[in-house]
Amino acid sequence: MIGREKEVKELLDLYNSNKAQFIAVYGRRRVGKTYLINETFQNKITFHHAGLSPIEETKSKSLLKSQLEQFYYSLLQHGMKKSHRPTSWLEAFFMLEMFLQEKDNGERQVIFIDELPWLDTPKSGFITALEGFWNNWCASRHNIMLIVCGSASSWIQDKLINNHGGLYGRVTYEIKLNPFTLKECEKYFRSLDIRLSRYDIVQSYMMLGGIPYYLGYFEKNLSLAQNIDNLFYIRNAKLKDEYNRLFSSIFSNSEYMKSIIEFLYTRSIGYTKKEILEELGIIDGGTFSEALRVLIESDFIIKYVPFGANTRETHYKLIDPFCIYALHFVKNQEGRNEEYWQSKQESQSVISWRGFAFELVCFNHINQIKKALGISGVLTTHSAYIKKGDDTQGFQIDLIIERNDNVINICEIKFTSEEFLVNKDYYKILLSRPEKIRELVSKKHSIHTTLITTFGLKYNEYSSAFTNVITLDDLF
Repeated sequence: MIGREKEVKELLDLYNSNKAQFIAVYGRRRVGKTYLINETFQNKITFHHAGLSPIEETKSKSLLKSQLEQFYYSLLQHGMKKSHRPTSWLEAFFMLEMFLQEKDNGERQVIFIDELPWLDTPKSGFITALEGFWNNWCASRHNIMLIVCGSASSWIQDKLINNHGGLYGRVTYEIKLNPFTLKECEKYFRSLDIRLSRYDIVQSYMMLGGIPYYLGYFEKNLSLAQNIDNLFYIRNAKLKDEYNRLFSSIFSNSEYMKSIIEFLYTRSIGYTKKEILEELGIIDGGTFSEALRVLIESDFIIKYVPFGANTRETHYKLIDPFCIYALHFVKNQEGRNEEYWQSKQESQSVISWRGFAFELVCFNHINQIKKALGISGVLTTHSAYIKKGDDTQGFQIDLIIERNDNVINICEIKFTSEEFLVNKDYYKILLSRPEKIRELVSKKHSIHTTLITTFGLKYNEYSSAFTNVITLDDLF
């Protein structure tokens, strides 16, 4: 298994503990939650069930009936004697209890319920039944290990981890599974015998966000551009409709959520709450605030205060690379040729996209940037900065790292196919920026101008404008 060493160790430690465990594993769709559990507990799972996707089932018969029927089939597949289909979740969990008791030989029993949020259909009584299953049966049995997974991170947080009812404090451990880092993407490609340069691996991250399931579709005999055409642009491409499926599988109000995402997509630094409300014509109420909270918990967006601003200027920024790529180059692109990405490599639209997509890669690899700066142990905050033009010319800084050791790194982020060259005009701009930032901070701070780029800095009479240079290799 690539990466996940920490998560595997945690799960095995819990498995070997002499107490009942209720473990919640959550993270973005296709990030590898199911794979993690199945690979960690090969041949050790007593019962495994996965909820049915509401996308396919809502147009057919009763979703509750379908979910219960599928649960019954899972029991049969694991060896339960043929009985009758349960008519409620209370009955379904009772049947599971009876099955587990029959199987109990004193050894650890692992119950793995995947896509748990899908089972909680309206008026189904699922949570009440789950409470009864854990509180009245599992909790007193030291050999029980209940593992639940879900892509709807906010559901896991609200209904399980932060539950204020019968499940309050019952989850004994939680694991949030994150997408691969660039280094893990590289290891994964090598395990598949796919030889991509780091330059291309970074671009794959810009498009697919380090999601293992997506990367697993790559073919080793194809270039990056050919693989992307196969994933998005050929007839029946595997990820052509993934953007819509991604939201429909997590949110019941997927169109509302997408409207927020698609507005945030239009500016790389994001917008304030007021700006979102005004543009979308949304009333500032509980529904909107809840939507923002859920999108943050699901890692689609972040909430941050721009450097030098106050909390009234809090911004919401889209940070999911897959969504950004899909909105830029896939959504509403019917009729494009099947070699679209191969033909667009040198187009201005792709060059511009690479610029802000690389900024996002850097935002998602702050720990690697800190390590390159030699400040891994220093407390920091990071954000973007924008100065809107009024009487003076406006400007923007891609990334500012404010450090607890009285240093501020103002970072210029440049994605290029060769060493970055500073010319005379740009040199003047770079010299002016520290002075503009100094107006916003105390005199005790030192300001370092940092370049984050692909292949380093081409040295000339102007290259001294940068105190530090971080390259592509530093992000791996």
